[in-house]
Amino acid sequence: MAHNEFSKAEIEKLVEAAGILVEAEKPLAVIHATSWPPETSRRFFAGKCRELPRISYTPIDPARTFQMVAEARRLISGDSPVHQWLLRLADVFDETARLIANLGAPAFHEISCRLFGSPDTLFSDGVLRTIDLAERIDSVLSSYADEDLMKNPELTLSAAELQERFNVSIRQHFKENAPRVEIVETLSARAVAGRDYIRLRADCRFSELDAVQLLQHEAFVHIATGNNGKNQFMFPILGEAHPGNTRTQEGLAVFAEFISGALGPHRLRRLAGRVLGIKMSMDGANFLELFEFYQERGENRLDSFDMARRVVRGGLVEGGAPFTKDVVYLGGLLDVHNYLRTVVRLGDASLVRILFYGKFELTDLEAIVMLRQAGVLNEPRVLAPWADDMGKLVSYLTYSTFLNEVNLDNVSSRYDFLANWSKL
Repeated sequence: MAHNEFSKAEIEKLVEAAGILVEAEKPLAVIHATSWPPETSRRFFAGKCRELPRISYTPIDPARTFQMVAEARRLISGDSPVHQWLLRLADVFDETARLIANLGAPAFHEISCRLFGSPDTLFSDGVLRTIDLAERIDSVLSSYADEDLMKNPELTLSAAELQERFNVSIRQHFKENAPRVEIVETLSARAVAGRDYIRLRADCRFSELDAVQLLQHEAFVHIATGNNGKNQFMFPILGEAHPGNTRTQEGLAVFAEFISGALGPHRLRRLAGRVLGIKMSMDGANFLELFEFYQERGENRLDSFDMARRVVRGGLVEGGAPFTKDVVYLGGLLDVHNYLRTVVRLGDASLVRILFYGKFELTDLEAIVMLRQAGVLNEPRVLAPWADDMGKLVSYLTYSTFLNEVNLDNVSSRYDFLANWSKL
């Protein structure tokens, strides 16, 4: 049987296996498991930022997940890309269960590196690493540190004002499937999003750029792909967010910020700073050193605390064992950007929209294409505006595909004399 042809019986087995994997993944809420109670920051600041936070986690017993994953594996007997996709997810869910079972232990970091990569993870060229991209971004943008463009945008919007604005935009876009926009008192971050909600912390203020960034990143990508994935009635696993699709999903969300003009230099440098902080922690920096590092980069006290928290959550506040999830933002952005440049050259708009069939990794794309060709996937109900009306996307990527062939070193040499000029 050809790989793009499945018997009814085989489809039924794959659907059953995917359903079991959904159940196996349900207790594996990594972000919830690694979260810190809001009072942690209050205690830290009350102690004048001199003491390491004291965090206790509640590890899970992974036995039930292991059992269900093994049950799913017995149904996945084949070597097609669809079989390989589900087997990869089985491996991911086993590892995720081990991750949460090792909260607050050195092993947490080792498993995190296997799931998300590390600053030293190589890009597809086999030469450059995530840390190389982070250092390049940081180096270039740091040279603008004294310019107005690197200053924190003015925080002009209250949580209530942002909620009101989002309610209008989101309802217009999602119609009857619009997520709730809630204001809550107890969040460790300024804003979070789930499958059907966006939550804003009541005591936070937001900039105009924050408003666009959150809308594009959280609503038009994360909630949209989750919504579309849940509409895949035979494979609702495409609606689940988990470490097995984090790199592409975060990369797609950051690309949405970029193409919509919401990825400002401060936000981009902050993404690079996350990678740098993870590398520092791997090299032994503790929470206090990370907090100081982010303050020296111009972050305020609350944001410095939050960025240091993101690095060590689930691992060791003493240093040496960080949570490496945040390396995926830059790595995923590069992956998604290169994918989109490729498909624009192919001239097939459907290859852009297929990214919104649900939540999956680009490495699983062949499986998604195969399921689509087999007629078992539904068209996405919600697309990001830039993926629905692709004029700006196609124009930009068409131009950038040629730019990639221009030798920048040769071009730059014509302007070497500018390096000796003082800033006007």
